[in-house]
Amino acid sequence: MASILDEYEDSLSRSAVLQPGCPSVGIPHSGYVNAQLEKEVPIFTKQRIDFTPSERITSLVVACNQLCMSLGKDTLLRIDLGKANEPNHVELGRKDDAKVHKMFLDHTGFHLLIALSSTEVLYVNRNGQKVRPLARWKGQLVESVGWNKALGTESSTGPILVGTAQGQIFEAELSASEGGLFGPAPDLYFRPLYVLNEEGGPAPVCSLEAERGPDGRAFVIATTRQRLFQFIGRTAEGTEAQGFLGLFAAYTDHPPPFREFPSSLGYSELAFYTPKLRSAPRAFAWMMGDGVLYGALDHGRPDSLLSEERVWEYPEGVGPGASPPLAIVLTQFHFLLLLADRVEAVCTLTGQVVLRDHFLEKFGPLRHMVKDSSTGHLWAYTERAVFRYHVQREARDVWRTYLDMNRFDLAKEYCRERPDCLDTVLAREADFCFNQRRYLESARCYALTQSYFEEIALKFLEARQEEALVEFLQRKLAGLKPAERTQATLLTTWLTELYLSRLGALQGDPEALNLYRETRERFRAFLSSPRHKEWLFASRASIHELLASHGDTEHMVYFAVIMQDYERVVAYHCQHEAYEEALAVLARHRDPQLFYKFSPILIRHIPRQLVDAWIEMGSRLDARQLIPALVNYSQGGEAQQVSQAIRYMEFCVNVLGETEQAIHNYLLSLYARGQPASLLAYLEQAGASPHRVHYDLKYALRLCAEHGHHRACVHVYKVLELYEEAVDLALQVDVDLAKQCADLPEEDEELRKKLWLKIARHVVQEEEDVQTAMACLASCPLLKIEDVLPFFPDFVTIDHFKEAICSSLKAYNHHIQELQREMEEATASAQRIRRDLQELRGRYGTVEPQDKCATCDFPLLNRPFYLFLCGHMFHADCLLQAVRPGLPAYKQARLEELQRKLGAAPPPTKGSARAKEAEGGAAAVGPSREQLKADLDELVAAECVYCGELMIRSIDRPFIDPQRYEEEHLSWL
Repeated sequence: MASILDEYEDSLSRSAVLQPGCPSVGIPHSGYVNAQLEKEVPIFTKQRIDFTPSERITSLVVACNQLCMSLGKDTLLRIDLGKANEPNHVELGRKDDAKVHKMFLDHTGFHLLIALSSTEVLYVNRNGQKVRPLARWKGQLVESVGWNKALGTESSTGPILVGTAQGQIFEAELSASEGGLFGPAPDLYFRPLYVLNEEGGPAPVCSLEAERGPDGRAFVIATTRQRLFQFIGRTAEGTEAQGFLGLFAAYTDHPPPFREFPSSLGYSELAFYTPKLRSAPRAFAWMMGDGVLYGALDHGRPDSLLSEERVWEYPEGVGPGASPPLAIVLTQFHFLLLLADRVEAVCTLTGQVVLRDHFLEKFGPLRHMVKDSSTGHLWAYTERAVFRYHVQREARDVWRTYLDMNRFDLAKEYCRERPDCLDTVLAREADFCFNQRRYLESARCYALTQSYFEEIALKFLEARQEEALVEFLQRKLAGLKPAERTQATLLTTWLTELYLSRLGALQGDPEALNLYRETRERFRAFLSSPRHKEWLFASRASIHELLASHGDTEHMVYFAVIMQDYERVVAYHCQHEAYEEALAVLARHRDPQLFYKFSPILIRHIPRQLVDAWIEMGSRLDARQLIPALVNYSQGGEAQQVSQAIRYMEFCVNVLGETEQAIHNYLLSLYARGQPASLLAYLEQAGASPHRVHYDLKYALRLCAEHGHHRACVHVYKVLELYEEAVDLALQVDVDLAKQCADLPEEDEELRKKLWLKIARHVVQEEEDVQTAMACLASCPLLKIEDVLPFFPDFVTIDHFKEAICSSLKAYNHHIQELQREMEEATASAQRIRRDLQELRGRYGTVEPQDKCATCDFPLLNRPFYLFLCGHMFHADCLLQAVRPGLPAYKQARLEELQRKLGAAPPPTKGSARAKEAEGGAAAVGPSREQLKADLDELVAAECVYCGELMIRSIDRPFIDPQRYEEEHLSWL
């Protein structure tokens, strides 16, 4: 079985190296298997362009999605890849046998240079159809061009570098403006800068690359067949137009630094990798005789641009003596070598071939390969076909390479979106750190993996690394989901046990005091961690049991406070008789339920402090729930105990304004037992209305009677309006109190008289005090001497009542005189009324023909009318409309009824006996028409509507009816 697995892993590894787009295979570790969840996308995909050239392709360049190729010796084909169906053919106009040697297209895709084998150079602009020769360039076989990416535009190339087959480097600038017949030439200038030499003399400039660093420095890298030269310098500010002259002038006296390799292909090629358009390149690859020199480009280094250099030898079958590479292009993690019959992709991290793509013989040998830096596409061509490579997921397997190199940070960076691969990297990193004895780092990595929890925990236990185990458990706990409550309980319990065991081992060692304090702080940080709060709260019961089993009372209290389990804290203090500490916890956290629970215990030991805390809590406490604690406490009967209970009850009643009957009843019972002097004051303060007092009157009466507080009983009787009982009880206490009670029923004179008679009888019969009885008689005007006489004994002489009898007779005489005077006034008033009635019978008024109704202002005599003594005259119907709104509802109903009956009554007929008989018959059935009119007149014309009480009552009525206010308001707008 093991051999089968080994063969399977070997086959997978071979396919990963040789085939493009090979699937990712998990590296087995710790006994668990990775499964591939999705089909991997190939790194490189090739596509043949559906294009058949009319002539053989001699050269091809691509930049900024612009493709230019030369066909035969006299045709230029330009294709905008965004509009591939609109190709543009340009004739070079050559009549000689000159061939296209090389073509160069700048990064904007606008400037195209065509180097001919006849040492001539042609210039074509993207916006023009005209092929323009460069006269200044004639005589130079151009091998390479270094474009100016900083200053190049659509209309001008800016200063550029030109390398020739004679080893010379020229500086030139091209302009796209054509002008007229005698207009300026496109080559503004063409001047020599430097000559590259090898051991045998000048050597062809195979490649030229010009760049500018972030700090403004200029960099030029030039290669010959065996050497790579670097030119580094700074261009002065404001002198960009001078181009590269100052840079190369610095190397006049001494040669530039270079790298040399002995073997030679007879040519070389330099490729750069730029992550984004118009950004600085980050890596380079130089294809030369000994292999490929690969490295990074560090623009911050002062002496050399190249860093991290290494030489990757050519794969087997590739090289100067076998199949020489024709071209190279560089991507982020690979360089692709073009051979005559295939393309090989080599990983720049490992040097392994990840792609061998063979081409069919029918297409012919491959000529060259270029890269469009703007799109990242790679282009290869033969004389009869064009191919395009897409870079799909180049970083697909890079994580595995970095993993094999133990560069875990980079490995995690390139598999962050692939959980299975990331888990593999984390597990390998954890194993590596564990083997390196970096246990804490190993624990952090293990916590992020899907490795078996038990296996990892056992590894740390066997290595006796409890600190790393704690770190591992804590991170596992932080990563649990809300539904994993069981796992959270186990982890929190285990962590607590580990911390407690560690603290117990260090506590008795004086030399480990600092370590003990550090461990204690970590334990407290764990208990108070907001990240673990949910799990700790769910496991608080088991954690408290662990703390109790270890006897760690300090952390028991600490953890209870963190979990806001103040009940446990207070109970702990109470068990250890630390009542003030318990009260401090209650007062600090102000939880009413805890006060209700622990008040019965605390009030026995610190009553004053507890009552102070209750008062500070104010309305947050329900005093009814504290009454049981007060009752148990005050049952001792001591004055101090009762006084504390009274103090809190008075606070509830006087400050908080409590109206609960139970509280007032309990306060009454406290007053009756401990402070009788305050009882009557409380009852009087509560008032004498039975509906406004908050205590139970019957309970208060029974309570006061049991404790013999008669004055309080009298007050309760008064509130209950039991005046006879109040007077009876008051006579046992104080006669003056009985007198006050007797005057209370002010509206019931008979009752008052009865009560005063009781007082008089008590004074006469019980106290046998005639003078006091006479004083009572004088105090109450309802009592007469004849009412009191039956109470006196027979032996009392009349001398004791002489003054009372005389004053009574005088009062009777005065009353008789008042009655006589009222009778005389009534007789005189009746005579005046009779006289006025006689005068009224003869009064009349005159109505002129021009008189008008006071309401409608129309002539009065047109319709029935009313004339009032005040002079106002109204039509009958106008007066009816004016009077109706001011009448009460019942009078309005009566008015409608009279109108209805009057309308239904038969009209009167003139002078007929039969009519009188009919009228008499109708009167027998109901009121006559004349009677109805009289009733209507009495209701409507009782007084003038403008001068009578109706006008006075309407003084507060608004001029506009509120229901019609809006309508009236809108009519005025």
